[in-house]
Amino acid sequence: MNNIILTGDRPTGRLHVGHYVGSLRRRVELQNSGKFDKIFIMIADAQALTDNADNPEKVRSNILEVALDYLSVGLDPAKSTLFIQSLVPELTELSFYYMNLVTVSRLQRNPTVKAEIQMRNFETSIPVGFFTYPISQAADITAFKATVVPVGEDQMPMLEQCQEIVRKFNATYGETLVEPKILLPDNKACLRLPGIDGKAKMSKSLGNCIYLSDTEEEVNTKVMSMYTDPDHIKVSDPGKIEGNTVFTYLDCFSRPEQFAEYAPDYSCLDEMKDHYKRGGLGDVKVKKFLLKVLNDELSPIRARRKEWETRLPEVCEILKEGSRIAHETAAETLCEVRKAMKIDYFSADNGLV
Repeated sequence: MNNIILTGDRPTGRLHVGHYVGSLRRRVELQNSGKFDKIFIMIADAQALTDNADNPEKVRSNILEVALDYLSVGLDPAKSTLFIQSLVPELTELSFYYMNLVTVSRLQRNPTVKAEIQMRNFETSIPVGFFTYPISQAADITAFKATVVPVGEDQMPMLEQCQEIVRKFNATYGETLVEPKILLPDNKACLRLPGIDGKAKMSKSLGNCIYLSDTEEEVNTKVMSMYTDPDHIKVSDPGKIEGNTVFTYLDCFSRPEQFAEYAPDYSCLDEMKDHYKRGGLGDVKVKKFLLKVLNDELSPIRARRKEWETRLPEVCEILKEGSRIAHETAAETLCEVRKAMKIDYFSADNGLV
């Protein structure tokens, strides 16, 4: 069996460093590892419309933004298939069939769905498309026979529900679908990167993001305003590491060699943390170090994005060709699904007569 990856993002805005450490950076590593036969990266516009149906221009305007983010972090169209979800109609048909395998009560218990509904204040006005997007996501994954799906921690319930759908389908209709495995970030600090305001999750809707496309000046402003320990008022005060956003970001981004270059008083992050905890290390000094670390990571991303922005027709061709390949791949899976369900009524080998 081939090793295949499927993953993607909703085009509701530019991608941020939470996406980067939670998924994008790992995708590039996996892409370049040579361990996978196929990699599909989806711009999930149809899914984005489930809670933006009255504002399709928001979704449309972010298709190229997300594509530019993908290319700028190092996703290579020669190695990974980049495509637009709505240009693969087979995904909609698969979703329709899978709906018969999931109960309303099971969808209501999905922690990710519950959290998203609460965050959007949907209450009793939940769009059906949004409510059922775990089913749509299962269609996306299974259409490409993905064996591995790299996600952040908050998406684990979605993958678990996909696994349930696969098992139910195969038990009902025979072994047809491939059950995917979940791949979480290696660095536990990257499982859920907080916003710059210290909130539990970096979110476009909360306005607490550092975007991959932010200029160096914008990153500087955001880092200097970042939430730390509110009780660490004076430099001499002992400080807390837990819940301190600056140190969480350093856990995700700092590398050992950067201390010798930018913070020679410390040999590693643990030494810096110990100094902060006993007092004598100010927030401004730590933030300035984080700025150096972040700009080391983001500078090449900015440079690649600037180059791709001059080649937008080529970006469109990449998405067009990727969507064609995705469409052909998903069509093959749909044929197998229809055959397993015995609704391939006029096929050459299983027709009605």
